[in-house]
Amino acid sequence: MTAIDHIRLSQQAKDQLIRLKRVTGIEHWNVLCRWALCVSLAEKSVPPFSKIAADSNVEMSWRVFAGRYAELYLALMKQRCLRDGLDTDAETLAQQFRLHLHRGIAYLAANKNLRKIDDLIELALQAA
Repeated sequence: MTAIDHIRLSQQAKDQLIRLKRVTGIEHWNVLCRWALCVSLAEKSVPPFSKIAADSNVEMSWRVFAGRYAELYLALMKQRCLRDGLDTDAETLAQQFRLHLHRGIAYLAANKNLRKIDDLIELALQAA
């Protein structure tokens, strides 16, 4: 297994994802969560520490979240932890993953220009 075995979202993140599913047409939580993680990882600042409640019924395994790209997502998380001066032990990776995931979901949900899937692609192209 990986350092991150199981993911459960906060109720706030669930509500934000419901809205994102509606506006983008993306049906699966894990796909939106992948976008959200990448958006947060692209941000230069370290996500602020906060205790994130796992109080929703949206949960998924790491395998479901990452799919066939599990090693890539784990490598991205490890690289980001190193860049931010953090350890890459299992606990730190899991904590940073949750922080980045929730920050990314919040960023996507707050983006008023995000109205369809094409807008996600445009967002990615702008970041590149």
